[in-house]
Amino acid sequence: MFRTSHHLVRKVFLATLIAGHVAAVAAHDHRPSTGLGESWPNVADQSASPYWHVYTFERDGVRYVQVNDQSGRVHAAFGRAGTVVFPLPVGVDAEHTTVAAPGAKESSSAQTLYRDDEITVTAEPQNDGTVEFRVEMVAGDPTADNQNLMY
Repeated sequence: MFRTSHHLVRKVFLATLIAGHVAAVAAHDHRPSTGLGESWPNVADQSASPYWHVYTFERDGVRYVQVNDQSGRVHAAFGRAGTVVFPLPVGVDAEHTTVAAPGAKESSSAQTLYRDDEITVTAEPQNDGTVEFRVEMVAGDPTADNQNLMY
């Protein structure tokens, strides 16, 4: 009787241990799906610039990229669903966000804020004190074409 009980306890322990490891791995690969629009979302800063904060989120297959300044003020946000890239009506510079055609010439004063395998986000100061944010599909993406850009 004790021998059967001992084997059962060991099997339950091993199953629990394996389930815990699987859950930890699954949680590690999951991108945050909440916090978009917040000043200080509880996600890692992905910015390539020391002057800006860039946060990424994903929900239902749509990836969102949000740009904040150093004080936490939201300036712009973009979304990407499959091969469609679009600006979001979020942030103080929402009206100064554009989607560029892949391979479009970039201004020499534009600073790259974020780049992944799919998109690049840049910021360019304007003469009137505003900042223009631009998102572009990464050149070489075979699914990227001008028909999939939304303005």
